[in-house]
Amino acid sequence: MMNTFTLRSVMAIGFLMLLCTLTFAQTARLHGRVVDSEGNAVPGATVQLIGQQNATSTSAEGVYSFNSVTPGLYKVGVFMIGYDQKEQNINLAAGDNTLNFTLTAIASGLDEVVVIGYGTQKKGELTGSLTTVSSEDFQKGLISSPEQLIAGKVAGVQITSSGGQPGASSTIRVRAGASLNASNDPLIVVDGVPLSTGAISGVANPLSLINPNDIETFTVLKDANATAIYGSRASNGVILITTKKGVSGKPTVNFSSQNSLAQVARKVDVLSADQIREYVHAEGNDAQRAALGDANTDWQDEIYREAFASDNNLSVAGSIRSNLPYRISVGYLNQQGILKRDRMERTTAGINFAPKFFDNSLRIDINLKGSISSSQFANQDAIGAAIQFDPTKPVHTENRFGNYYEWTQFNNDTKREDPNPNAPRNPVALIDLKDDHGKVSRSFGNIQFDYALPFLPELHANLNLGYDVSRGEGGVFIPEFAASHINTLGEVTRYKKEINNTVGEFYLNYTKDLTDIQSNINVTAGYGYYDNRSKEYNFDRTSADGTVLSTPAFPFDIPHSRLISYYGRLIYTYSNKYIFSGTVRTDGSSRFSAENRWGVFPSLGATWRIKEESFLKENTAVSDLNLRLSYGVTGQQDGIANFSYLPNYVRSVNESLYQFGDTFYPMYTPLAYDRNIRWESTATYNGGIDYGFLDGRLSGSVDVYFKKTKDLLSTIPIPVGTNFSNLLLTNVGNMENRGVEFSLNGAAIRNEDLRLDLGFNFTYNRSKVTNLTAVDDPNYLVEQGGISGSTGNNIQAHVVNHVPYSYRVFKQVYGEDGRPLEEVYEDLNGDGIINDNDRYFYKSPLPDYLLGFTAQLNYRKWTLNTVLRSNIGNYVYDNVSSNFASRYNVLDPNGPINNAPVTFLSAQFNQKQYNSDYYIHNASFLKMDNLSLSYAAGSILRNGVGRLTISANVQNVFVVSNYKGVDPEINGGIDNRFYPRPRTYVLGINLDF
Repeated sequence: MMNTFTLRSVMAIGFLMLLCTLTFAQTARLHGRVVDSEGNAVPGATVQLIGQQNATSTSAEGVYSFNSVTPGLYKVGVFMIGYDQKEQNINLAAGDNTLNFTLTAIASGLDEVVVIGYGTQKKGELTGSLTTVSSEDFQKGLISSPEQLIAGKVAGVQITSSGGQPGASSTIRVRAGASLNASNDPLIVVDGVPLSTGAISGVANPLSLINPNDIETFTVLKDANATAIYGSRASNGVILITTKKGVSGKPTVNFSSQNSLAQVARKVDVLSADQIREYVHAEGNDAQRAALGDANTDWQDEIYREAFASDNNLSVAGSIRSNLPYRISVGYLNQQGILKRDRMERTTAGINFAPKFFDNSLRIDINLKGSISSSQFANQDAIGAAIQFDPTKPVHTENRFGNYYEWTQFNNDTKREDPNPNAPRNPVALIDLKDDHGKVSRSFGNIQFDYALPFLPELHANLNLGYDVSRGEGGVFIPEFAASHINTLGEVTRYKKEINNTVGEFYLNYTKDLTDIQSNINVTAGYGYYDNRSKEYNFDRTSADGTVLSTPAFPFDIPHSRLISYYGRLIYTYSNKYIFSGTVRTDGSSRFSAENRWGVFPSLGATWRIKEESFLKENTAVSDLNLRLSYGVTGQQDGIANFSYLPNYVRSVNESLYQFGDTFYPMYTPLAYDRNIRWESTATYNGGIDYGFLDGRLSGSVDVYFKKTKDLLSTIPIPVGTNFSNLLLTNVGNMENRGVEFSLNGAAIRNEDLRLDLGFNFTYNRSKVTNLTAVDDPNYLVEQGGISGSTGNNIQAHVVNHVPYSYRVFKQVYGEDGRPLEEVYEDLNGDGIINDNDRYFYKSPLPDYLLGFTAQLNYRKWTLNTVLRSNIGNYVYDNVSSNFASRYNVLDPNGPINNAPVTFLSAQFNQKQYNSDYYIHNASFLKMDNLSLSYAAGSILRNGVGRLTISANVQNVFVVSNYKGVDPEINGGIDNRFYPRPRTYVLGINLDF
């Protein structure tokens, strides 16, 4: 008789066998064939069930198969070097399933279609210099402002954020800019809408009102042949931003969330409380020793914090039927700053519809973007105060200043202790007692019609109607007991600004293949109307209790300008090898008098597609080779005041009225003006080579350029009595830029499991001022670069035959011990006297070289990315040390004891030596902007729906530099009260379903 154990064992084994049989019967088998566009087998292609571990390769006949697959919905992908990646969805049923693939050979890099001004063009047919960066190549991590997506990605483009503030503004320079007094910012066009220039009240950076997650590509137009179609606004380059659009097919939903923690990466190295006590006891007098406190306060720790941020985005893209693609997106960003109380909240929404009618003859593109931003701005004066304030003092003490410790002195008038006006204010009080808030709403968008005329389908009519409107408002409240405003019993200010810009453009485009003569022509002709209007409100400034401190002369101002344009372009291609292009644009601006209102901006370009020549066409090593030459003229009007060609009068403020009898009248003061003020214009010569090797695995370009700007705005002396001032802003200056750009992209490794892509770009640029005056005067200079602590003193200047913003300093003399000798400078002109004539021009904040490096490593489901940037040859003036690193600062004879940077111990100056070249430092650097790791976890639902990617990222990973300040990357080159860029740790998820 079989015992119970044996019976149970047999039953269990039998049940397992039955279960295995049922399971096998319910599994699926997937097989198929992979061929090219001509039906030939593609052997060695990788076929993968995306989101699963399963992958296989095709046989010599292009056949693949998967056995014992659980039935359900899958996405199957095919990957093969030299072909476009192909993906298809399939719902596997139990049993046999067939899925075939037809792969398309990848077009060479020069056959890629890119966006240009008023149209598109194959990259290989371009005659101008441009670079496109798509979303898969953007900088990773928590990016709050769009321009940071391409930092370090484009040769010739330098993007420098102003600091670590949430949504901080950035300085964008394309080939170093082309102006000294007007704007150097490039024109930015989003989906055909030129964005308004200048600040928007209530937000740190107007570009931060655009959600970076909505952007698909950046195209940077760099030379005049590429930019001349934009005429008077293009001297500093053009950046075309294309946002994400809807796609045909079933709706796809994407949700992404990134959450981050930011920390101060580096603080100013200052003396500790014990070091201050030691120095004061050794060098101070009895009163100063008695003034020392017992605290050990790190004031920088008191004002900085760890900051949290969360960025969440949701989008739905698809199509209604086959002719109405759409995309709808919403986003929410909540970002704290590392400076306490700093915060930015942003809510965005975007809608895109792209319907097609009449057999696709009529295409309509509707783009609408909107955002609402709310900001709390921390008082950045606290940064400088935290460096200087005495670390032996506590944060709080009982007093009438909100119980924040302050340096005081007895006021004989009020018979009480008032804040010492020569001392810094308590850094924590500066932050806590200033409520500075702003709120901005912005919307921009357009509707664009493109119609292929039925009687001539090669002729398209395009109408673009767009707008960019914003409203910003906010204010500041400081209570009456705040030591910083004790004399006015606090302060209340308000601001409000409205911007309303509209765009109307219409152009015709005719494209025709002339096969009989192996030619193609592409002709564009158009008209543009741009109306820019804003309204700035002026409000009373009051004390905290409402007492009016000042009243504006006018309740509001309405700046208004208008631009009208006519433009045309011809592109002629012969035998698919020789391309010639010409553009011309004429702009009329209300900013100039009738005699100077219109400017003409032409360009010419030619491209030779050497790869298409018979001697190279069959060469397998060289996959692409183009030679480009171009010349063009562009203009500049941004930064030039409205109606500056007319007599302007300034009305006095209400505190400066003149009394006649019992009545007080405002006074009007005339301003100097130049009726003949006109465009700045830049002529650019460019030569370039686009290349590719080994079926495009190595590709890139080399460009050499020379830019000459004339009619630069410069303030020059004029004879007394000829105008309303002895100085006049007029067009007299000239400047030259010359440079070299190089880019290289390569697929270093490509196999079934491993892929490594590398990118490198290099830029050399040298700028030189060649004229600043109406008559030859090589010694004339225009001072720039005001510094802290020395009112009216400028450390930089523009001067002929030097780089713009060159430092103007004394040449420091050093002792045998290597230390600088106080107030001992070289007598450079040999007259036996050390005075202002002995200052010389030494270095510049502009780098000589820019380098960018990117790398992406893919191993199965893992992806590792990094971006590094380097500036070489940029110099910084250390205003922190020049202002604080002296005995006079630490042992202030006016009463307070102050802290100083540790550089004080090296120089040991008694008095402040603001103009010494001792404070000019080489700030060349290498930065790793980010390092990210992501994992494609695959499907999270049983039916294969929902693909999850998890990522981790570090931003501002490290900085290598000889400069000892907080950061070597200082916009403008003067290091003072710099908001540190934080090191940020980010965790993110991305879900598609």
